[in-house]
Amino acid sequence: MDDDRLWGFEQSLWIEGPDNYREKVDPEVVMVLPRPPFAFHGEEAIAAVAETPVWDRAELTERTVSRPQEGLIVIGYHVRAERGGGPGYEAWCTSTIRRLEHEVWRVVQHQQTLALDRGA
Repeated sequence: MDDDRLWGFEQSLWIEGPDNYREKVDPEVVMVLPRPPFAFHGEEAIAAVAETPVWDRAELTERTVSRPQEGLIVIGYHVRAERGGGPGYEAWCTSTIRRLEHEVWRVVQHQQTLALDRGA
């Protein structure tokens, strides 16, 4: 997966709905989210993100990509997401994406750490 497609794939998980999660997130995914119970696995993880309202806009910056082996991609980034003029959301994130077959990729790990005020 080239970088443009990779970042489009990841951004879609922020701005598209639950059907997109179910298509792109592996059933054995492990997620760490900034809310109890914090560590989620499998369907519980997919349900946790599917219950979150879709963001209107998500800007992924400070991007980094590692390809430690064929068919495995690890990314890190900062996200700033906004929805309907309400308070935004900022976090530092990682995702690990693996290839199942030609052009079929799934998220197997995702983590979000709330961003602290950079001026502090």
